[in-house]
Amino acid sequence: MRTVLKYTAVLATTGLALSVAACSSGSSSSSNNADKPLVVVASPTPHAQILDYIRDNLAAKAGLKLTVKEVSDYTLQNPAVQDGSADANFFQHVPYLTDFNKTHGTDIVAVENVHLEPLGVYSKKVKKVSDLADGASVAVPNDATNEGRALKLLADNQVITLKDGVGTGATIHDVTGNPKHLKFKELDAAQLPRALDDVDASVINGNNALGAGLKPATDAILLEKAQGNPYANVLAVKKGHENDPRVQKLAQLLHSDEVKKYIDDTFQGSVIPAF
Repeated sequence: MRTVLKYTAVLATTGLALSVAACSSGSSSSSNNADKPLVVVASPTPHAQILDYIRDNLAAKAGLKLTVKEVSDYTLQNPAVQDGSADANFFQHVPYLTDFNKTHGTDIVAVENVHLEPLGVYSKKVKKVSDLADGASVAVPNDATNEGRALKLLADNQVITLKDGVGTGATIHDVTGNPKHLKFKELDAAQLPRALDDVDASVINGNNALGAGLKPATDAILLEKAQGNPYANVLAVKKGHENDPRVQKLAQLLHSDEVKKYIDDTFQGSVIPAF
C-alpha cells in the first residue's frame, strides 16, 4: 500500500511512530523479519513513485513484501528510521545524511545510490541566468547541504564567486563576488517552487521541481551536471540493518534493469539513474 501522511505540529514532534508502527518490523534486522513487510518512508516524487513501481511489478517475484509510506515533510524521515517506526527511507543524498547524523546524533547509513535529481535554476521572468537584472532576487534552499549545493551551482556558472575552500558547505555569507548584486532569499526547499511568482529566480531541488509540475530537463534555465555529482539519492537504514535480507532485496531491485528503464522512461532525463 501507499499512504500519504499528513501531520499536525503535535504529531511532527513524535515522528512517525503513531502512523507506521503497526506495520513496521521494528528495530530488529534479523532473519526473523524476513516474512514481514519492509516499511519504507519516502518523498512523493520520484522516490515513492519508484518504490510503488517495484512493489507493484517486481517485489512479489523477489519474495519481498513492501509497504511504501509517502511523507511530504522530509525532516520526519530520518527520525522514523532512527526510532524504528520505519525500516528504511528513500529521500536524501549522502551530504544531507552526513549533516543530519552530525547534528542530531543519529546513526543512519546509506545502503545504495539510486538516482540523481539535478538541482536547477528556474524563473518565470528570464530565459537565461545571464538575463537576471542587477539586484534580482534569487531564492535558495535554507538547509545546510542544499544551500551550499545551490550556491555552488551558481558559482560553477560564474554567476557568483564563493570564498576559497568553502565547498558544498557554503552559505550566503560565503559569497565574495556578486557582480549582479543578487539578493538571496533563504526558504525551506518545499517552498521554492511556490516562490517563483515572488522572486526573479529560484534554485529548486529536482524532486520539489517535479512535484510542482516542472520538468528539470526542459524547464530549468540552469541545471546541474550528472558527471561526478556527489548528490545521488540513497536508500538508507539505521546502522546495523544494512544486511537485513529485505533491505538487500530492495537494494537489488532498485539497481535492476527494470527500474533503470522505468526511471528513464518516466522522468525523461529529469531524474537520472546513478547505477
